Amino acid sequence: MLPSATLQAIACDPMQRVISVQADIFSPELSGVPETMLWTLHDRASETLRADRVLDDPRCLALYRMIDYDFTGKFGAPSRFASIRAAETDRVIRRWLLAHPCGEIVSLGEGLETQAMRVDNGKMRWLTVDLPDAIRVREHFIRPTDRFRHLPMSATDLEWMQSVDEDADIFIVAQGLLMYLPPDRVRHILASIDDRLSGSEMVFDTIPKWYSETPSAHRLSGSYTVPPMPWGIDRNDIKPQLRSWCRNIKSIRFLRYRLPTGRPMIVEDILDRILPRRWKRNCLVHVTFRHRRGSRSRRLSS
Repeated sequence: MLPSATLQAIACDPMQRVISVQADIFSPELSGVPETMLWTLHDRASETLRADRVLDDPRCLALYRMIDYDFTGKFGAPSRFASIRAAETDRVIRRWLLAHPCGEIVSLGEGLETQAMRVDNGKMRWLTVDLPDAIRVREHFIRPTDRFRHLPMSATDLEWMQSVDEDADIFIVAQGLLMYLPPDRVRHILASIDDRLSGSEMVFDTIPKWYSETPSAHRLSGSYTVPPMPWGIDRNDIKPQLRSWCRNIKSIRFLRYRLPTGRPMIVEDILDRILPRRWKRNCLVHVTFRHRRGSRSRRLSS
């Protein structure tokens, strides 16, 4: 269990969003893609316990301690990639909020991610869009509020765009989601964001083709295999693919997404430029869409 001082600090959190720190242990009933929310929770909570952690998230750890689930038996030793991804996405969102303090962040398929609490500036708004089973588990621990809303809906059902404030500056997050979708569904989501959410920004991650096409790589333990990931794409194909899908992309950037090493970052950057390894890695992508006059009114009538 967490130390009592830590539990008390979380219970007295001004946001009052983790509401079950004193509740009975909860047994989630999840399968398929929604169950992967427990995989990434395992990784992020374990990272918080490390002395050399890249992500410090006591709320995540509190949720982890309250769930009756054989995390290690299912998922094996924790990976650090979910935490690196979350920490880098946090950094980009915080920077975006400096320019758009009252903006709205839409998080697609976030499960039990506590990112909203890590980056909250007291003014922003947050919309969680996830499958009904995932929202059911999330709301056992995290209650929605006027600023932090939950929408039980698949990210592939583009009706979620109707719930986004038409006048807001918009940032979209899709961590650990798009790889589970067929390429045509990924294209449909991104092209629709491009067409209907003018001027928005988005961060999402990708897996390389070899990982998508190697089912044995998805087996984490004798009792758990990650669901199929049909959308795999190598780094050198990402920019041309996105620009062929979306007509109004302003910029595409690759964010830092790798384990810390003893080498200076500049050395890592040089190695990435001269070695082919970078093409076959997971990527974290930051896309900015152009502002277009009249696009918001089209979204409402679509």
